[in-house]
Order: sequence, then C-alpha cells, then structure tokens
Amino acid sequence: MNQQPRHIYELYPMYAEAIAELNKAAPSRVFVSNVISLLGYNYALWGKRGEAVKRLDELKELSKRRNVPARDIAIIYAGLGEKDQAFKWLRQACEERNGLLVYLKVDPIFKSLRTDPRFAEILQCVGLPQ
Repeated sequence: MNQQPRHIYELYPMYAEAIAELNKAAPSRVFVSNVISLLGYNYALWGKRGEAVKRLDELKELSKRRNVPARDIAIIYAGLGEKDQAFKWLRQACEERNGLLVYLKVDPIFKSLRTDPRFAEILQCVGLPQ
C-alpha cells in the first residue's frame, strides 16, 4: 500500500483514490471509526452525499456498541458542509478531551470551519491560541 497519508488525496481532489486507499486500510471490512469517518468525508467532498450519510449512520450505529470519538463524526459533517452539526460534535470532542483536537488549526479537514466564529470557541475550549 502507498505509504502516503490517506487524507493527502483530499488536498488534490482525488477522492476515488483516497477511498480506494481507505478501503485497503481494513480489508476485513471491520473498520475502525477513524477510517469510516475519512471514507464519509471523502465521499461527501466527491459529491456522493448518500455514501457519506451511510458512513455517518454506520458510525452512529457503531457508537451503540463501542466508543466512537465525537471528532470522527464531526469530520463527516464537515465534509457534508453541515457546519452546525460539525460544531456540535467538535464541542463534544472537546468535552471528551480528544487529543487530536490540538491539530484543529492545521488539519485540512476542518479548513471550511475556520472562518466561522464558533471555531474560535472550539480553539478556546482546546486551549489553543486564536
């Protein structure tokens, strides 16, 4: 498998390639939540809303059986352009003290949210300078 980070394809609108790499990440089809979230995110950006929503539903169903980080759900909502829901789940991720939130300011996944005033609130919650 290509050793390139799987989300790098998002930077260069290569959604089909990103999805193919993500599917290789778990050939047994027993996906971990972060892979499901990145699949949903890439489907959303590719314009395949139905597939993105399926991954969102899959994460919510998975959360009934095991822990699914709120950040993973926020990722799909960000891809879908559903900012209210993305911020709702990012707030929850902050309450969960999700360590990956320290990358909010540089993670390209959340670029579309950075101009929203609520983004500054999330940064404050995480303890990052604005």
